[in-house]
Amino acid sequence: MTMWVFGYGSLLWNPGFPVARQELATLHGYARSFCMSSIHHRGTEDKPGLVLALDEVDEAHCRGLALAVEAGHEDRTLADLRERELISSAYLERMLDVELHSGETVNAVTYVIDPHHVQYCGGIPLEEQAQIIAHAVGGRGPNTEYLYNTTEHLAEIGLHDPDLEWLSQRVRALVA
Repeated sequence: MTMWVFGYGSLLWNPGFPVARQELATLHGYARSFCMSSIHHRGTEDKPGLVLALDEVDEAHCRGLALAVEAGHEDRTLADLRERELISSAYLERMLDVELHSGETVNAVTYVIDPHHVQYCGGIPLEEQAQIIAHAVGGRGPNTEYLYNTTEHLAEIGLHDPDLEWLSQRVRALVA
């Protein structure tokens, strides 16, 4: 049986595992947003950055990629994803149904935000998000790189996220 992973942020451009197949997909009931304070990868405890997470919102949906893990790599992939995504327990690992562009529905490993976790910061106005992202740097590099890579990869695969596109333009202006 194929193991699927739903990518909506850095997994789009840096899955970190062998991908046998990828397809555009939609997850219902969640919205992609910069609602997680990053104290490890894209910021520090003293100067947190922001990373994307899936925030549970009725009537919302998030378009991203369903990534099929290459056969034989499932256990290693899950271990690596848990090490990467569950570093601070702000994400919750869920098996959620995603609709593939082809019409098929698959059950995918998906990382969603825990709204009760101290790193949850939903509802920050876009201008404030831009100010944070423009200046934060963490263990995996500048917060700007995360924003730019995600926005550019979404555009490459034909998915447009108006908030991320606005943030990319605003942050570029702030750091210029």
